[in-house]
Amino acid sequence: MARYIFITGGVVSSLGKGLMAASLAALLQARGYKVRIRKFDPYLNVDPGTMSPYQHGEVYVTDDGAETDLDLGHYERFTGVSARQSDNITSGRVYRDIIAKERRGDYLGATVQVIPHVTDAIKEFALADQDDHDFILCEIGGTVGDIESLPFMEAIRQLRNELDPLQTLSVHVTLVPYIAAAGELKTKPTQHSVRELASLGIKPDVLLCRAEHPIPEGERQKIANFCNVRKEAVIPALDAPSIYSVPLQYHEEGLDAEVLRGFGITDAPAPDLSAWSDVTDRYFNPEGEVTIGVVGKYVGLPDAYKSLNEALVHGGLANRTKVNIKWIDAELFEGDESEIIAELEPLHGVLVPGGFGERGSEGKIASVRFARERKVPFFGICLGMQMACIEGARSAGFGDASSTEFGETNEPVVGIITEWMSEEGLEEREEGGDLGGTMRLGAYDASLSANSHVAQIYGGSTEISERHRHRYEVNSKYIDPLEKQGLVFSGMSPDGLLPEIVERPDHPWFVGVQFHPELKSRPFDPHPLFAGFIEAALAHSRLV
Repeated sequence: MARYIFITGGVVSSLGKGLMAASLAALLQARGYKVRIRKFDPYLNVDPGTMSPYQHGEVYVTDDGAETDLDLGHYERFTGVSARQSDNITSGRVYRDIIAKERRGDYLGATVQVIPHVTDAIKEFALADQDDHDFILCEIGGTVGDIESLPFMEAIRQLRNELDPLQTLSVHVTLVPYIAAAGELKTKPTQHSVRELASLGIKPDVLLCRAEHPIPEGERQKIANFCNVRKEAVIPALDAPSIYSVPLQYHEEGLDAEVLRGFGITDAPAPDLSAWSDVTDRYFNPEGEVTIGVVGKYVGLPDAYKSLNEALVHGGLANRTKVNIKWIDAELFEGDESEIIAELEPLHGVLVPGGFGERGSEGKIASVRFARERKVPFFGICLGMQMACIEGARSAGFGDASSTEFGETNEPVVGIITEWMSEEGLEEREEGGDLGGTMRLGAYDASLSANSHVAQIYGGSTEISERHRHRYEVNSKYIDPLEKQGLVFSGMSPDGLLPEIVERPDHPWFVGVQFHPELKSRPFDPHPLFAGFIEAALAHSRLV
């Protein structure tokens, strides 16, 4: 029987519900339980795939091709459990499906309403694909009181009544702010948030209280009295020096023990937290240090590259190396070579990440050229690989080399993909069709050249599976001239039609990949490409 933990937030957004859900799941997992985490997003977009990164951060892609909220990245990184299409739902997707049913006549002429039709759809989502999980954690996006989240709150209320009393538990994340002028922590925001939640028919069982200062016992008791919970269920959640410290910190405060007590579980095995202790030891006690320049388009918001940021940290963990990231706006490099040299010369590695659109493309190409000519470790991801191919073509004499994504060109080294093979068969897209969900999405296989650098990085394997999210591909007709120029296509799709990986054998470390390896990196299991990139950057740091 799966037990459900419903996680809500109050007072303000950005309190870290996703990180809390991931940490709690990791703690339960460390006790031997099988866990799964789901995200309910109240916005009306069907998924975040068409949203600007500045609006919602990165789009996280699952193996089965779902474009999801970035919190699913936290879930995967902390638990190692691969997310699925069924682990993220939005109001937009719920309403889209309900309206489609109404148009087909599935409701037999009934008036379609929020209750019961919308709430029933949300409950079906929550209860689907239980498999043999012990705990399913359901995070509700937004904050209590948001008009968009009301149907989700009502669905939770109904589920708590319909399921066994010991099968559900509510965790509410709140803020206990410190008012410097008064020199005090204030509990009123938490009290009001819990009262708002109670007015919706949901009584929280555990309160996770975010605070910048320790919460005195007296204040914990005050919160417990006013919010009708045990004092032990008021869990302080102070700011942590690293997100990878959070599970250990929450365990020390008794979060997992209190959650288990709420389910009536008193004989749970002690958690094995040795892996988390090793991660934090590697993070806080590095033996080396490198600085990586990320030349991108959305560098003003680090959450736009959340998985990339964490994968670089994981690469550092693999090498016991502190990784400093310098975020560089690609537009700064356009037409100014002295600026490029000044910014990139002190760095130990250059990474050009994925992205969309022409803005900043020339700066990214210039960064590739710098790394190639100066023998600085280079890593190109998705669009970054495409920029490496365009730069290689231009250096090979194709002066007009570009991507059709940026406009008409006489040398379309990169062009839109309109059909490809997937596990379901031939996938086809129209060039002028909808943007949402029309890319090559999810996990696809690739075949590596046996004697290539990337095959060595992957431990000698010549067959890999990685996640994709892109609409354009490198034009295979340019493979021969690019390889003559020294850019080797060391990874291809199994049918040999789509380039997946390029590398330069004459370079210390120069790799471009069409997929997004950062999506599969974990603190306990760093992705080999990031581990190899940081290792190369560390070697380069000893030369400069």
